[in-house]
Amino acid sequence: MTERPVLAGVLGACVIAFSAILVRLAEVSPSTAAFFRCAYAVPALALLAWRERRRYGPRPRRQQALAWFAGALFALNLTLWHHAIEAVGAGLSTVLGNIQVVFVGLIAWAVLGERPDNRSLLAIPVVLGGVVLISGAIGAGAYGEDPVLGVVFGLSNAVAYALFLLILRRGNADERRPAGPLFDATLSGAIFSALGGLAVGDLDLMPTAEAHAWLLLLALSSQVLGWLLISVSLPRLPALLTSILLMLQPVSTVGLGALLLSEAPSAVQLMGVAIVIAGVALATSRPRERAPAPA
Repeated sequence: MTERPVLAGVLGACVIAFSAILVRLAEVSPSTAAFFRCAYAVPALALLAWRERRRYGPRPRRQQALAWFAGALFALNLTLWHHAIEAVGAGLSTVLGNIQVVFVGLIAWAVLGERPDNRSLLAIPVVLGGVVLISGAIGAGAYGEDPVLGVVFGLSNAVAYALFLLILRRGNADERRPAGPLFDATLSGAIFSALGGLAVGDLDLMPTAEAHAWLLLLALSSQVLGWLLISVSLPRLPALLTSILLMLQPVSTVGLGALLLSEAPSAVQLMGVAIVIAGVALATSRPRERAPAPA
């Protein structure tokens, strides 16, 4: 998988597409979902990070510090996203959060000097056009209890998500060990989610047994498996290309929300799904090299 980072990113995005569905099924507060998603993932990631440390030695302190900072942003990202899920549903909230593709591309270009290639630049308006259609901003039948509040939370989440991706990528410079940075970020995310939940008063440490089961599945699937796959791709691909690959998450979540939660996307929203897929294909495909002419 390390030799196929695009495939790793695609698979990771598909796995984390279930995140919003599992949060809805757990029926807990935003801070509670964020805390248990991270907390339940810590033991598995700790074991993987320990194995990496035994094999390759300790990671540089700067990379550890960056991963911990990314975890604080991840806690903010999750909490804002979970509020958006309550307001506009699993599918649309995930779409709104993944507008991060714009922020990642601009920040990576301005701060990191990573000028995106022409295909990735061309894919941005294509993907964003699909996002607009999926969001329900055009056409009738928009889904959600409070779309305006959902947009506010969703766009705020997109900024936090973009910063999280970029900083985690910087803290994941050693391609041999994706689990170490993810462990640091996840442990940090659990701590800051708990602190945030205590501050606003919505942290519930004693949810129902059914809620615990959904949250455990969320942690092991999305946080461990999904983000390990994404962590494999992060240091091996340009930042903008990785963020565009992650746009497969909202596309998949819209379909899963319709199938599992009876969220009914309109025809316009489904058109947006198709456009996003086309944009991802444009960004990730490369022209084949021409065979040399016979002598």
